[in-house]
Amino acid sequence: MKILIISQYFYPENFRINDLVFSLKKKRYNIEVLTGKPNYPKGSYSKGYSWKKPSFEYINNIPIHRANLFLRGRGGGIKLFINYISFVFFGYFKLLKLKGSFDKVFIYAPSPITVGFLGIIAANKFNCKSYLWIHDLWPESVRVAGGINNKFILSMIDQMTRFIYKKTDVLLVQSPLFKKYLEKQKVDLKKVVYYPYYAETFYKPVTSTNEVKNKFPEGFNILFAGNIGTAQSFDTIVEAIDLIKKEQINIIVLGDGRDKERSQEKIKTLGLSHKFYFLGSHPSESMPEYFAAADALLITLKKADIFSYTIPGKLQSYLACGKPIIGALDGIGKQIIEVSNSGLCVDAEDVIGLSEKIIKMNKIPPKELLIFGNNGLDYFNNHFNKEKLLNDFEAILKG
Repeated sequence: MKILIISQYFYPENFRINDLVFSLKKKRYNIEVLTGKPNYPKGSYSKGYSWKKPSFEYINNIPIHRANLFLRGRGGGIKLFINYISFVFFGYFKLLKLKGSFDKVFIYAPSPITVGFLGIIAANKFNCKSYLWIHDLWPESVRVAGGINNKFILSMIDQMTRFIYKKTDVLLVQSPLFKKYLEKQKVDLKKVVYYPYYAETFYKPVTSTNEVKNKFPEGFNILFAGNIGTAQSFDTIVEAIDLIKKEQINIIVLGDGRDKERSQEKIKTLGLSHKFYFLGSHPSESMPEYFAAADALLITLKKADIFSYTIPGKLQSYLACGKPIIGALDGIGKQIIEVSNSGLCVDAEDVIGLSEKIIKMNKIPPKELLIFGNNGLDYFNNHFNKEKLLNDFEAILKG
């Protein structure tokens, strides 16, 4: 089976589509990727890339077609909008030049959903079935995370989204609760399939190295990994720590994002710089060593219906590494932490509740913390196992 993967993001950008593509290649699928020039999350070209090069390369013997796009930079909504649309524009002309035939077109859509246009065009060109993997619900995510409240703009985005869903053959959703939202958009639920993230195989319990441990301060260390943006409600963490700043509790932050600089400024203003340790971004493969050095792992989301429908991607990674989890989020993410008994959780943006759970976690004996971690690992193996989900994916493609 020959599959065209369309994704605005791809290696060296750190997205789960990378592992899916490489895993399908190992299973001897014939894969080609249409993607953009890498510039996430810093907003500038990754090393070795520019407007002029490369427009084509091989990664792990997979042909990669690179379309130009306007860099996302560090700006707000307008720059992001231009970035999204430019990939569709330049990707269209790249798509026209693709030769040969494909049996399936698979579109990866964390955000933006606009990449779906390329999937529709590709499916028509190659006369094959299209599959769209939805990770973000538009236009609601644009309103909540993007801060856009103009009714006309939101209505236009809603119509665009409905069009993409209508013209796509199969819609994969990363959370079963997405179906409720799609039903409101008049989507035929017969073509909607629940397909969650899995964590890459390197996410597993490991023993941390002294090199990593030495980067951590004395005290109870809680680690936050991933994007630092509006959706993650980093303010909830900052304000919770402000309430318990006399405790020997630290927040280790691994990652980057549009809200990082503002959050750091707020931390400085509150006199909490000694409580937060920003260790930068690191390759995904090294994350388990950092997780192992932490006492607990932290996950937060903004309070909004859309985020209550979402299973945050890093939740699977946390569970797979067998560490206790502290959460401040609603909906299915909170439900997973509670049902799995993998840690402690409060509602999204509950600053007081989060501070209390952090204090409580700090007082739990190490043996009980280990039980939390083992419970999470068991839940991961039962629900998000990679081999099982890869088999499910193959069945979806053949259906």
